[in-house]
Amino acid sequence: MFSRKKADWAIEFIARLTHTKGEWSGKPFQLQKWQKMFLKELFGRVKGDGLRQYQTAYLEIPRKNGKSELAAAIALFLLFGDNEPGAEIYSAAADREQASLVFNAAAQMVRNDPVLSGMCKIIDSQKRIVFYETASFYRAISSEAYSKHGFNAHAVIYDEIHSAPNRELWDVLSTSMGARTQPLMLGITTAGYDRNSICWELHDYGQKIIDGVVEDPTFFPLIFAAEEGDEWTDEAVWRKANPNLEVSIKLDFLRRECKRAQEIPAYQNTFRRLYLNQWTTQETRWLDMEKWRSCGYDFDPEYLSELRCWAGVDLSSTTDLSSCALVFEPDEEDRVHILSFNWIPGDNIAARVKRDRVPYDSWSRDGHLIATDGNVIDHDYIRHTIAQDLKAAFPYLEVVGYDPWNATKWAIDLEGDGVPVVQIRQGYKTMSPACKELERLVLGGYLRHNNNPVLTWAMDNVMITQDPAGNIKPAKDKATERIDPAVALITAIATMLEFRDEPSIYESRGILTL
Repeated sequence: MFSRKKADWAIEFIARLTHTKGEWSGKPFQLQKWQKMFLKELFGRVKGDGLRQYQTAYLEIPRKNGKSELAAAIALFLLFGDNEPGAEIYSAAADREQASLVFNAAAQMVRNDPVLSGMCKIIDSQKRIVFYETASFYRAISSEAYSKHGFNAHAVIYDEIHSAPNRELWDVLSTSMGARTQPLMLGITTAGYDRNSICWELHDYGQKIIDGVVEDPTFFPLIFAAEEGDEWTDEAVWRKANPNLEVSIKLDFLRRECKRAQEIPAYQNTFRRLYLNQWTTQETRWLDMEKWRSCGYDFDPEYLSELRCWAGVDLSSTTDLSSCALVFEPDEEDRVHILSFNWIPGDNIAARVKRDRVPYDSWSRDGHLIATDGNVIDHDYIRHTIAQDLKAAFPYLEVVGYDPWNATKWAIDLEGDGVPVVQIRQGYKTMSPACKELERLVLGGYLRHNNNPVLTWAMDNVMITQDPAGNIKPAKDKATERIDPAVALITAIATMLEFRDEPSIYESRGILTL
């Protein structure tokens, strides 16, 4: 059911408030069409008993579209206009500074309204507004505060939930609402990059409702974003993602930020995430993926059989991807070709596709990903593939680099098969030169890869960490998606850099015997 009376009351209440920042400061809250639509649906949609239908709402919208001001206005409506006795209204955020933004806006809105300011008390030191008539209060809290257990929340507005360090605050507050007749959990945020977060969980569930995959009358999602296939430099895409364009966010500003993102690849993800509301696979992009894709060519691997090459291996411990990359010496045109080989346990592909939302199954059907028997990775299968198939196809394979952390026994067995091996540790000293060489090859257009989608996916997932001296390496602990094929490639390049000017490792060292 829809109650026009309840919807209009929410609109009328918020419209009498004032903005608190910038050119709109002190002026009446001029609601935009999308804001009116959101408020009408959120507060006007009711059940048969007249109580609010939605218990959870999720608003995802790019930065500078008036998100925090709207959050403050909704908090005040829930405090003064929802007619809930003893209401506890909370605006939550990941840290104290973010929590203060919404409270400060709400407090200023109250101060700008003589009627509201006469009905309540603002306690700045506690980030609290007390409404005596219904014995209710609004309070801003952060995940840094002391334990939130014991709350009896009527409504919670979680601002920038993509920044939440974990789901604890969301869960504690949502489970505190059991005694309320029409509780409301509202997440308001821009997109993030951590797909193991409460924010991604809400985004994913909300998108399924929008797409009609899931039906949940208690959950109201509204997402403004560029779609996956959209060109992020297209101004028409900016308009679709930013409903407040030329109101609270200016076109000239987006043009400047887009130009910066085009010139600085590390800023591209920031632009897409903050201003187009696209979920990225890492916080800061390492390589320009357009440059990477431009290095893709369909070439015959037999063309490489007469060239020296070096291998890098990244072995998973049990159920994840394992990868091997081959890097070939420059050809007569100074081009460096690479090949990527990847394996996954065959028994858990379907479950992983569902869990990770990654097309392992189609990659396997197309031959880009090899499914080994069983539910754990078959290291012996990988060893035999390298020792027999790859060595036969590329007889000038010089040496295989590997991370000794979990592959020492495997490497000894591979060397027993007649393939030279060398330890490539994953520290800055070894990985940084390889990372920078890969950057040079990609940006200079000297790299040639054969459009392996598994490798391209992994390269798009890589997040780089840097030490004080400026050395870089892949940050496996910060990656939210698999990067094993990329690590294997970097390991192969590190192996090449160490041994390309050396004679055969058998000539210089002989066979290793343990």
